[in-house]
Amino acid sequence: MERSRHRHGAGRSRVSFGLIVLAAVALQGCAGLPLAAFSIVAGTGAGTGVGHALDSITYKTFSVPLSGLSRATVMTLDRLDMPVIEVEDTEDGQTITAQAGDRAVEIELDRLTTTATRMRVVVKKNMFIRDRATASEIIMQTDSGNAKK
Repeated sequence: MERSRHRHGAGRSRVSFGLIVLAAVALQGCAGLPLAAFSIVAGTGAGTGVGHALDSITYKTFSVPLSGLSRATVMTLDRLDMPVIEVEDTEDGQTITAQAGDRAVEIELDRLTTTATRMRVVVKKNMFIRDRATASEIIMQTDSGNAKK
């Protein structure tokens, strides 16, 4: 009798363990839900059209050729009183460096097609602090200035 009871106890442990494993596998995709909910509340998914990576890089794809977006970006930086330090042609497009007070602004324009260009903006205060709000504003101002043309 004692032996039979012990055998059923081992079976229950296996079933319990199996249910725990099944629940862990089934619910593993839910780990991103709090992050998605936070991004919607924070405005990332609120229709701004501006994307953010987890490392505070801000980006947007424009349906504008590289040359047009480059001109619009330089005009936006001038309008925002952010002096352009350097404009450098790269293999994939162009890199624009500017200064915003005590922050360094790095803008990469990547030619995706002849009529589509991706803008990637990083605004750094120092090695550890990045300013995503300023990066988003540069993109939104470039977009609104580009729409006026």
